[in-house]
Amino acid sequence: MTIRKHIPDTITSMNLLCGVVGVILTLGGRPDLGFVLMILGAVCDFFDGFAARMLKASSGIGKELDSLADMVSFGVLPSVMLYVTGGSEILVLKYFPIILAAFSALRLAKFNLDERQHSSFLGLPTPAAAMVCGSLACFAYKVPDSLLASWCAGPVLLPTLSLVLSLLLVSEVPMFSFKFGTGEKDASRDSRKRLVFTGWLVFSLVLTVVSSLHWSFAVLVVFSGYILINLVFALLECVHCHSERSEESVCPK
Repeated sequence: MTIRKHIPDTITSMNLLCGVVGVILTLGGRPDLGFVLMILGAVCDFFDGFAARMLKASSGIGKELDSLADMVSFGVLPSVMLYVTGGSEILVLKYFPIILAAFSALRLAKFNLDERQHSSFLGLPTPAAAMVCGSLACFAYKVPDSLLASWCAGPVLLPTLSLVLSLLLVSEVPMFSFKFGTGEKDASRDSRKRLVFTGWLVFSLVLTVVSSLHWSFAVLVVFSGYILINLVFALLECVHCHSERSEESVCPK
């Protein structure tokens, strides 16, 4: 009984260790291995919650530990990866990706206090932002002669990406969860997003295989698509709501 209670926290601690080792490897000049550790951390992040529900071993300390682990694996690690990848000689721009760590902390604190984020998210989840950063750094390292790698070495792409992702982390943009079976309301709202995302996932894999690109490119395209799909649906919903309000003001009941 006691051992079962500590299994989820042990898995969460493995996520934390993956993040720490990933930072060490990245600073040692191997962002590709850092990205592998990030993915392993994401797997642990998925299974610690799954184990807690299955074993009925949820606890307050487990929730806090999960946030601390996520902060390292999906906050500090992606910031370090972008810092190592960036080639700008302008000192401010070189260190700009560090803001991702601060905004990731704000995102995780907000998520812990926000009771609305059960079946879906408000704002970009930290693992999704981390996967964009990690896959980009890994691809630039493995394919240094690519156009994308040359953009990473410039003064524009990485600072801009860091700022955009940071703002999305603390935004109120609705984003679907990868969990299914979260209720009828959630299914009717997010099923179309998931359907479009599934098609995008297949397209990303086919494009990567046909083009003989490094596998990290597929991860980059998949999670970039996740962000774009949610943004497009949020924009369409805003336009629809604005249209309905306009009709009501013109033709009041």
